[in-house]
Order: sequence, then C-alpha cells, then structure tokens
Amino acid sequence: MSQITATTTAAAQHPVRAWSGVPILLIALIAAFLFHIAVGAKPLPISTVFEALVSFDATNFDHVIVQNLRLPRAALAVVVGASLSLAGALMQGVTRNPLADPGLLGLTTGAAFAVVVAHTVFGFTSMAFTPWIAMSGALGAAVIVFFISRMVPGGATPLSMTLAGAAVSAFLGTIISVIHLLNQDTFENLRVWLTGALAGRDITLLWYVGPWMLIALIGGILLAPRVTVLAMGDEVAQGLGVRTGILKAQLLAVVVVLTAGSVALAGPLGFIGLVIPHVVRLYVGSDYRWIVPYAALTGAVYLVSVDIVARVAIPPREISTGIITALIGAPLFVHLVRRRTR
Repeated sequence: MSQITATTTAAAQHPVRAWSGVPILLIALIAAFLFHIAVGAKPLPISTVFEALVSFDATNFDHVIVQNLRLPRAALAVVVGASLSLAGALMQGVTRNPLADPGLLGLTTGAAFAVVVAHTVFGFTSMAFTPWIAMSGALGAAVIVFFISRMVPGGATPLSMTLAGAAVSAFLGTIISVIHLLNQDTFENLRVWLTGALAGRDITLLWYVGPWMLIALIGGILLAPRVTVLAMGDEVAQGLGVRTGILKAQLLAVVVVLTAGSVALAGPLGFIGLVIPHVVRLYVGSDYRWIVPYAALTGAVYLVSVDIVARVAIPPREISTGIITALIGAPLFVHLVRRRTR
C-alpha cells in the first residue's frame, strides 16, 4: 500500500511544472517544423516559408517546393512521431514494461509484413487498403507475442514479452527478406519504405489514415489517467473500479491504429516509442496523464528534428530516417536493459 501511495504522490507533484513545459514544446515544434521546411538541397529563408504557407503563389517556384515537397514531409514527421511515441508510452504503462515499444514487441514488423505480403502475393497496392492491411498485421503480431509470452514459465512478464516480440520480429523480418529475394520488383518498390523513410511519401495516404490516427491520439490521451492506475497492477485497478479487460482492449486498439498508420505512412521506424517516454518521465514523473500528451508532443519534435539530420547529414544525398532513429535508439535500449538487469 505504501508503494501505491508513493507512486500516486509522486505523480501528483508535477502539475504546475508539467503545464509549464507545454508551451515550450509547442514553440519547439513550430520552430523545428519551419526549419524542416526551410533546409534542404535549396535552402529557403523563413520569410519565404511563411509566404508559401500563408499566401501561396503557384507561379513562385520556391512556394511550389514548400507546398508540394517539404510541407507534406514535415506534416508526416509530426503525425508519425506523435503517434509512435504515444503508442510506446501506453504500451509501457499497460504492460508495466519499461522496454515496451511498438517495434520491440513486434507490432511494427507485423504491420510491415502484412503490407509486403499483400503487395506481393495478393497485388493490393491501393493506398486505400494499405492502412487496414497494416492494422491487421500489427494486431496479429500483438496476439502472437502475447500468446507466446503466456506459454513460457512465469507467464507474460516484461522480459518474456520483450523476448517474444524480438523473436516474432526476427521471424517476420526473415520472411520479408525471402519475399524480396524471390520478387525483385517488390524489393525495388518497397526497399526505401522498409528502412523507414519519409522522403517521397504520397501525402494522399494521410487523408485515408489521418482521421483514424487522430481519433486514436485523442482516445489515448483520454484513457491516459486510467493507465496510471493500471500501471499499479490489475488487482489494484480492479479494486478502484477499473474494468481492466475492457480498458486493455481499448488501449490495444489505440496502439494498433497508431502503429499501423505510422507504418503505412513512413515504414517501420524503430525505437521512437521506446526513447521518448523515458525522456518525458525525467520531467513529468510517473503520472500518465502527463506522460502520454508529453510523449506525443516530444515525439513530434524528435522525429521532425531527426528527419532534418537525415536530410542534411551527407548532402546532396539523404539517409533514411529509420536509420537515424535506430542509431539513437539502439544504444539507449542496451542501456535500459543493463540498468534493468542490475
């Protein structure tokens, strides 16, 4: 009981401090967004970016670059970064696993696997089908990981779920590689997308999946207060009147929609849902009322900033954004595993 009280007290100590960070994050997001649009093979003044956004002139080549190329990419970075970070925060709260992440638990690879199979075997290349295919793959991977972790001695512990997720991800990733070896056309069409890339993505896809992702983002924020209670344990949550089964199903739906939508938009980007919630906890503590919305804002700023690095690191070429997120996230993952082992 003392542990529960301590957790609740710690979560309640930060409201003023947490509110103070919101305008800072919003300013950082706006600044990163505008800078993302301004930099590139042809640098543009911020004043030109403002003009293109406020009073678009179709005869101005710089305005066309902003509206048709850079603005869609920046918007995708905001949506995907917020979605994966929020999904990771919810997964860590529900599973009480600090290593939980849509990628580490197999959802990202499951979504990518479903898209590759549908594209190669069944010929479903329409953008209208892609989000739904990705959702089915993410949900299927989540169910498989859960059942595998339940079958090992000790049940679905954080460690067993992480290991099961790694195994499922490796298995599905191997099948994706085999499909590419057998079908060269699929490899050429999906090669860049599978590395996790925001470059060259069709903004039209956002109109298909964006409304569902917005609903899931709002749902995740509204459910966040109950995640704090759920993180204390199922018995405690049930004692406080929380229907844990229904709540977990709702949270799973939110995580699947956000993960699948992100994969459909930008490919399988890794470690974002792992890195951001841990960074956020350093500022707001353990209360998921703050962790979840902060993770969304911080994740948006993070992915926009990472994509800037991916564009300017080795000009005139670009690095896939997923490679940069892996380079940042993998060392942190090792650090978290070592700290948890100690």
